Parts: sequence; structure tokens; C-alpha cells
Amino acid sequence: MSDECVRVIARCRPLDYNEIKMKTEIIVSIDSSLRQCSLRKPGDPAKMRKVFTFDGVYGSQCNTEKLYSEIVHPIVDGVLEGYNGTVFAYGQTSCGKTFTMQGSAQPESQVGITPRCCRHILNSMQGKGRRRNREYLLHVSYLEIYNEEIRDLLVKNTRSNLEIKEHPDKGMYVKGLSSITVDCYEDMAEILEIGSANRSVGSTCMNTDSSRSHSIFIIDLQVNVNKGGEGECVRNGKLNLVDLAGSERQSKSGATGERFREATKINLSLSALGNVISALVDGKSKHIPYRDSKLTRLLQDSLGGNSKTLMVACISPGSNNYEETLSTLRYAKRAKNIKNRPRINEDPKDSLIRKYLEEIQQLKKIIAKEFNGGLSTRPGEQW
Repeated sequence: MSDECVRVIARCRPLDYNEIKMKTEIIVSIDSSLRQCSLRKPGDPAKMRKVFTFDGVYGSQCNTEKLYSEIVHPIVDGVLEGYNGTVFAYGQTSCGKTFTMQGSAQPESQVGITPRCCRHILNSMQGKGRRRNREYLLHVSYLEIYNEEIRDLLVKNTRSNLEIKEHPDKGMYVKGLSSITVDCYEDMAEILEIGSANRSVGSTCMNTDSSRSHSIFIIDLQVNVNKGGEGECVRNGKLNLVDLAGSERQSKSGATGERFREATKINLSLSALGNVISALVDGKSKHIPYRDSKLTRLLQDSLGGNSKTLMVACISPGSNNYEETLSTLRYAKRAKNIKNRPRINEDPKDSLIRKYLEEIQQLKKIIAKEFNGGLSTRPGEQW
């Protein structure tokens, strides 16, 4: 088991209709070959750009299909092998997080990360790429964190305030969260549709369909591996697909009343996430403040724990969002230094049985070698 840094990519959306109408200046430059994102302060010359290097950068012309195949695909392959994986989108409100995670049905190239992950896993379970020595069992759950309360998005009573618990082997989980068995993409698509429809959204000055909650779509995959003469083992892969609510300033969003209270809770939880990232990167902090919010508690395994994790930093290209874009890029740069320790999750009993079987085989070889070496036969005699 070795350390593995959190992977971070930046994705820049195109100017929106209002920004084009107002002739907003573009201050973000993307260099995919160097994996660099450059940001220029409005009014400053080009040579004054701030440059950030990530594991990948994607401009407004790049579709989600390309992003998925280059960056997300290996994480899902890991889940199929029994690793934990997390993909989360971060950025200010109206910068393309939900579009990146959920996408659109058409064109096909812009289908989001979440449905692509579902399709990828189900094709591996049932399609031509399925391994003959493996059997799969797939369960999915869908939740949101709204005003620091956890809601199950797949039940009628979405206002249930569920509790987070910790399992010594499986890590963090939500007690009472519904878990649905899935064996075809049609059922998976229906579940995604139901959960997304139940999600809390509202209109602000910056986004008519602003997400007012953090959502996590959870895929639990049990893999039964037949190793022939070595017996069987059970592996458990888990994939968290996280669409974070956007950080926002009241002066820009125009949020009042309930919208303002929602924004306050969103910003507090994102601040807690930032504090966790800073503490993990600092290296001197003895205490990591995971318990400061429900979001950081649920992402405890994903940040500094047992997971292959990808952060998608979504940014706006316009001069009107300079401060927010700079904040997102700095945030992403820090996250790139977090070290996780991903490992294959195997049933401890199966691991112990295999260890005993291996020891027995070794002992048999030693005994056979000594027994055969200590015997002598006369010419013509056979055993």
C-alpha cells in the first residue's frame, strides 16, 4: 500500500449569454499540452498572469467525453478492482459543476461524469469486457446535504435528517440511507432522474437553477473473485460522485431570506472543506477537522484516507469573476498536495483464509522436498 496524491483538473466553461451580451473580457487561458491554466487580473498586461499547473486542464471547447476517458476512466477501473474512488466538482455558483457531473442527454459527448460512470460499471459487469472469474453485486444510494441535514433523495420523505456513522472496515456511512440493487442501465438512469428531481434547487441572480445542497451519488460494488485453486475472495469497491453546491457572494447572487440562509450554510461547509485540505497539506497539524461539517465527515475517506480521488475545479473565464476564479484555482492547487492511501478492500476473513492456504502450500512443498531428498532407490526399483 503506497501513498497517492489527489488528482486535480481544471475545467473552464464558455462565457454565458449575459456575459457575451455585456462583452465580458476573457481573462483565463488554457494550455492543455502543458496542463496549465493562466489567470490575468482585469486591466493587467498578459505578462502578469498567474499560472497554475494541474493533472489536466480543459477549455470551453473540450467535451465531457474526453475529460472522462483521460482522467475519470482509470478511477472507475480501480473501483471494479475493489478500490474506493471519489470524483467531486468544486467551484463558485454557475461555473459548470452540475453540468460536469450530470451533463446533458444530447449531444452524447456532453453526457456527464455520473451517468458515464454508471454505464462504465454496468458494461464491465455485463458486457464483452466482463471477466469470467468474477461475479458482481451493485447497490446505489443518493443523498444531499441541505442546511447541514442529510436527506435521502430516493425516498418520498426527503426531509429525513439521517446520521453519519463509522464502520471499522468500511469507513463512513449514513445510517438508514436507502440502498437499491441495480443490474441494468435503464434502472440506473431512472434512479438518477428521481434523485436529481428531488434535489434542492433555487433561483438566484447568477443561476436560475442553482444547487442549494451538496449531493453525493454512491455506488457500492461487491466483486466475488474466483481464483481457481486458491479459492475465492470478496472485494468491495465504493465510488462517491459529488456535486458540491457553489460558493457565492450575497452581493452577486442577490440571495435573501431562505436563499441567504442556504448560501450561509453552503459557504460554511465549503470553508470547513478548505480547512480540512489546509490541515492535510500543512503536515504539522495533529488534528484534521473532519467533524466541522457533515460534508467533510462524509468525505473523510476521500481526503487523506482510503480512496483514489479526483477534484474537478470548475471555473468561469470572465473578468467579472476574477476573485472567485483565483480562489478556486488556489484551493485546487492546495488539494493537489493531499496524499491518500488507497488499498483494495477485501473481506478480512477471505484474506486470512488465503494466507493460511498459501502457508499450507509452502509447507507441503518443503515436506515434499525433504521427503524426496531423503529417499534412495535401488536400480530398477520404482515407487
